[in-house]
Amino acid sequence: MLTIYSDAHHLHHGCELKDGVLMPCFEQPGRADTILARVRAMGLGPVAAPGEYDSARYARVHSARYVRFLEQAWDEWAATGRSHDALPLIWPVRDLRSDIEPEFIDGKLGFYAMDAGVAITAGTWRAVSASANLALTGMDALLAGESSAFALCRPPGHHAAAEYMGGYCYLNNAAIAVQSCLDGGARRVALLDVDYHHGNGGQSIFYLRDDVMFLSLHGDPKSSYPYFSGHRDEAGAGAGLGFNHNYPLPHGTGWPAYGEALRHACGRIAAYAPDALVVSLGVDTFKEDPISQFRLEREDFLRLGETLGGLGLPTLFVMEGGYMVDDIGVNAVNVLMGFEGRAGGI
Repeated sequence: MLTIYSDAHHLHHGCELKDGVLMPCFEQPGRADTILARVRAMGLGPVAAPGEYDSARYARVHSARYVRFLEQAWDEWAATGRSHDALPLIWPVRDLRSDIEPEFIDGKLGFYAMDAGVAITAGTWRAVSASANLALTGMDALLAGESSAFALCRPPGHHAAAEYMGGYCYLNNAAIAVQSCLDGGARRVALLDVDYHHGNGGQSIFYLRDDVMFLSLHGDPKSSYPYFSGHRDEAGAGAGLGFNHNYPLPHGTGWPAYGEALRHACGRIAAYAPDALVVSLGVDTFKEDPISQFRLEREDFLRLGETLGGLGLPTLFVMEGGYMVDDIGVNAVNVLMGFEGRAGGI
């Protein structure tokens, strides 16, 4: 399997406000470094650099003004004399105005964010644009005839919607790849999110559409981040009604219940008969993940990959979450090895 990777992710590592404390993000450079080392150690396949793409490609799923904000945010922040990480101060909740973009950077940060886990640093734009380019390059490989590819994206993307960032995510890499597949001639694409946290960004972007089936297996939002998205009754709207499927699962879920939900989701994908599958690959479902509550074992990730491989679809894996850095490489690569019908490592 081809892996697409860029060292540009090292340019971004910010802080977050978590548990009432400002601390370095759990989403850190060692995550991608560990996965890359495992890809090479297991002989998964060649590792290639991403191509270069115009930011207009990101604006196929994000608004142009949001992309422009991300590109310019650090310079606007630094122009105020501040050199530390930029974080939102205020959010336009409930009855506050959310239709007018503020002119000052402090207002813009809240306007375009859903939480305080998306610091803007001096290298953020270069890192997030490179991450999106990994997904685009991986999709180009599929469109050129590859049966599968792995975009080793960092920062992740599945919490980013058309006009907001959140949950360590800035550009929605998987959604950008899905749209690129459709722009390349596909009639329909399935987007399956297996990260512990609901893929609210992908759901939001494609909620009104029937050319993308979105499916997400995740912690029940009644007790898990992002709390306000991912309930079972969120089924799409308009033309997209019936093409959005959520599988909220309780704390402590292990492979028996998770595998059953996955098989059900794969049955829906097979019936949809997409031209390609994009997988938002989060391995924070691991039993020892520090910020998640599922109980999957290392060998369960092989089973996950085997199940996806059974669909027989051209498949792009896009890296999302997973915060037990010591194990993330084994777990992520086990999915890919299982997909190819190869023995992984425990």
